[in-house]
Amino acid sequence: MSYLEYTVKTTPAGIRKVLYFNWGLAILLTAVAGIGFLMLYSVAGGSFNPWAEPQMKRYALGFVAMFMIGMVPIWFWRNMSVLAYLVSVILLVAVELVGTEGKGAQRWIDLGVMRLQPSELMKITLIMVLAAYYDWLPMSRLSRPLWVIFPVILILVPVALVLRQPDLGTSILLIMGGGALMFIAGVHWAYFAVVIGAIGGLVTAVFKSRGTDWQMLADYQYRRIDTFLDPASDPLGAGYHITQSKIALGSGGWTGRGFMQGTQSRLNFLPEKHTDFIFTTLAEEFGFVGAVSLLALYALIIVFCISSAMTNRDRFASLLTLGVAVTFFLFFAVNMSMVMGLAPVVGVPLPLVSYGGSAMLILMLGFGLVQSAHIHRPR
Repeated sequence: MSYLEYTVKTTPAGIRKVLYFNWGLAILLTAVAGIGFLMLYSVAGGSFNPWAEPQMKRYALGFVAMFMIGMVPIWFWRNMSVLAYLVSVILLVAVELVGTEGKGAQRWIDLGVMRLQPSELMKITLIMVLAAYYDWLPMSRLSRPLWVIFPVILILVPVALVLRQPDLGTSILLIMGGGALMFIAGVHWAYFAVVIGAIGGLVTAVFKSRGTDWQMLADYQYRRIDTFLDPASDPLGAGYHITQSKIALGSGGWTGRGFMQGTQSRLNFLPEKHTDFIFTTLAEEFGFVGAVSLLALYALIIVFCISSAMTNRDRFASLLTLGVAVTFFLFFAVNMSMVMGLAPVVGVPLPLVSYGGSAMLILMLGFGLVQSAHIHRPR
């Protein structure tokens, strides 16, 4: 036994947990959040208010929460997964009954000190309950139809509630995140092939039905599709946001215009420059180099999670870690695709960079679960 191994084994359990804490992952998360603080300072015209300072406080709170959750044994979170899921569903129902409205959508519950968005919490609790389900389910039953239907119901219940808010972006993330975890758990690929084929057939039918007696969408919905495919067809209307976003992305060049020198954001051409479209501000000010650097940090976070999951012999912990990693990946992949015109604008924030309380805090809770799985894995 080496001196380092002896030191760790003879260290008190509480301190040993701190030593096992994945500090590399914590540093990467802090680095990404630091970029977010910098960009929020920039879009506010060189001021910590109204966005950068509150975001810094939320991250500090989220970091403490991640640390505390990481210190709790992973078996506790396995036992709490069903309760956490049920609480999230109840909160989604509460949004329908007593939720507060903003920008035409009813998605929040006012808690006084903050507004909670239960759909963000559901992204994590859904992963928890699916990981617990597949940890309990014998491998021989993974792909039997009866045992596939139950997790599908677990996914579709919150999706239906979130669609009523309405929040298409979060609904898509819930379906993709839940489906990805089912695939990772070992459900047979044929189920996913059928679903993908059905979606492809539905999309084809939607386009074929246009102008016929059996037209499947309203005319204004087809116009939205036209605008997504060709924003230049309505540059001052429905295509305005994505057109301005592309201008900002292209004007950054290789190294950008410089910190706080972006014309699109400074002159308020960019919509939602502190939330959904903050990546375009980064690309305009720091160019291709800045954008790729942020993407590299995101990729390293995913690598850290996958490495931890692959070396964990606890099935629940491994599935939970991979589920959080997939959810995190979907966040930044959908957001970046959205602002580059590769996907419709659906209102998905850039993780740890976009301004927002619920999204950041819930994401840090998710990484707290990753830390718990890493700290308490069998050694």
